Formats: sequence, C-alpha cells, structure tokens
Amino acid sequence: MSKSIPCRKAFTNKLIELAAGNQDIIVVTSDARGSVTLNEYADKYPEQFVEVGIAEQNEVGIAAGIASFGKQVFVCAPACFLSARSLEQIKVDVVYSKNNVKIVGISGGISYGALGFTHQSLHDIAVMRTFPDLAVILPADRFQTEAVTEWLAKADCPAYVRVGRAAVPDVYSKADGSFTLGKANILKNGSDVTAIAAGEMVAKALAAADMLFSKGISVRVLDMHTIKPLDRDAIVAAARETGAIVTLEEHSIFGGLGAAVAEVAAEEYPVPMRILGIPDEIPVEGEAVDVFRHYGLTPGGIAGEIQKLITRKK
Repeated sequence: MSKSIPCRKAFTNKLIELAAGNQDIIVVTSDARGSVTLNEYADKYPEQFVEVGIAEQNEVGIAAGIASFGKQVFVCAPACFLSARSLEQIKVDVVYSKNNVKIVGISGGISYGALGFTHQSLHDIAVMRTFPDLAVILPADRFQTEAVTEWLAKADCPAYVRVGRAAVPDVYSKADGSFTLGKANILKNGSDVTAIAAGEMVAKALAAADMLFSKGISVRVLDMHTIKPLDRDAIVAAARETGAIVTLEEHSIFGGLGAAVAEVAAEEYPVPMRILGIPDEIPVEGEAVDVFRHYGLTPGGIAGEIQKLITRKK
C-alpha cells in the first residue's frame, strides 16, 4: 500500500471534474475552503459556490433550501461542527423535509487531535445512523472517495460522508468497483476471525491481518464503507464462517460501527466480539498518530487484540 493524497483532496478533485459538466452541482461551505481544499473549485465555479462564513447551522439550512429547487447540493465543513452545531438542521431541514443534501464532514474522528475534544468528531456516526433514510458512508482511501463522490452526484437521497485530514495509504488501485452502497468489500479472505473496519481504519486492519498471517492466523478483512444501509449479509456470513469478529473505528466505542455490527450479530448469529475505538473518556490531545498509538489503534495493537479474541473464541 503506497502513501496517497488525503481523501478530502480526492473528493474536491472529483467534484471539480463533475461540476464541469453539471451546473446543478452546488457547494456550500462555512469558511472552510482551506480545510476542505475548495479554493480551486470556488475559483472555477463561483456561481456554483456559496460561502456563508462561520455559521454551520445556516450552512445546512441554506443547502436544504437550494436542494429544494432540484440542485445537487454538497455542504462541506469540519465533521465536528456539522455533526454537533448543525444537528438540528440536518434532522429537520434535510432528513425530515426530505431534501437531497450531501453532508461532507472533513477532518473526522481524531484528525484535529491536537486541538482537543472540541474539534474531535467521535459521536457523529452514532447520531447520523439514527436518522431515517440518511446514508452514512466512510471511504477508506482516495480511490474509494472518488467513487463515493460520483455516486453522491447522482444519488437522489441525502447522505453523510466522513473523511479524515491527512494522507492515507491506498487500499484500492482504482475507483471502479471500490464502492457499492450497502455492500461491504472483502479485501482479504480468512477463516479464524473477521476484522470489520470503516474509513481510514481499513488500512490498519489490512496491516494487522498481514502481521498475523506470518503467525499462522487467518484474518478476513471487510471494508464496511457504508454504515447505513449496513451489509447485514456480510456480517452474518463472517460470524458463521469465522466464529469471531473484531471491529475497528475512529469513533467512540459506543454507537458506531461496532455497535451496528453487534446489533446484527446479536440478532442473527452471536459470536465473540471485540469493539476497538476510542474508550469512554475525554481523549488525549496530540497529533492523530500519537492518539492512535496511545489507544493501541496501530497495526501491532490491533493484531494483539485479535489474538486475545481468538483465545476467547477457543
């Protein structure tokens, strides 16, 4: 896996390409051109760009109003603010009012780790997946982000997409075939345990699986890029065929991917599980790599937890 560009940049690159042939694509942001990497888009398509300043609630309300006229609207801002300050507007103006708005939260999870708890979004998946008919998507790398962006530009439904800030390793080699809404991708087959990851944790899951392969442990790796609608069939198959599941997410251990997977497993085929994420505490402050290391969310730390889970399974 090679070092790549940030998913936020892959998103805006693809959006610039799509907007060239589609005047209905409108981007709304809240003084986040630099954070989202929207400067080039704004320069090229000033009439398809709305800047509201630091007013995230207004941003979502304006986006919903524009969408009500049949436009394909992307509202872009840091995930921590979209999923907290703007939550009422997402709930009422987008979901309840059935407006086709694509909500793109950048620098999600602990991307802003050095800025502390106020700038971390470790609750967003938990709350967004409770809203009816709102797709929740976490792309794993630049190629999948491109595919997701193409889907967003055509889809007739609202969605919440969360990406990080820094460059991440390539998981895929091309955009084609990397994303189908609600359909998990099996990236590595295995028989001893299944690692289910979302977003930028997918690369870490693959690295941990490679480490364990050298120790004779066979890990299936699922990229669960769509948290809602969830691929229930892939989860049940993993439980039946490998007998244990570990989930990996850049999110609180409560309410996110792990909880969603556990809900399915509990109903359909209970197996030993381990939910890896940020524990129930105010997270430590620091660069993202240091926060991951602190909580053992590294390939080595993940591999160790998987080994513990296999011991439980036996």
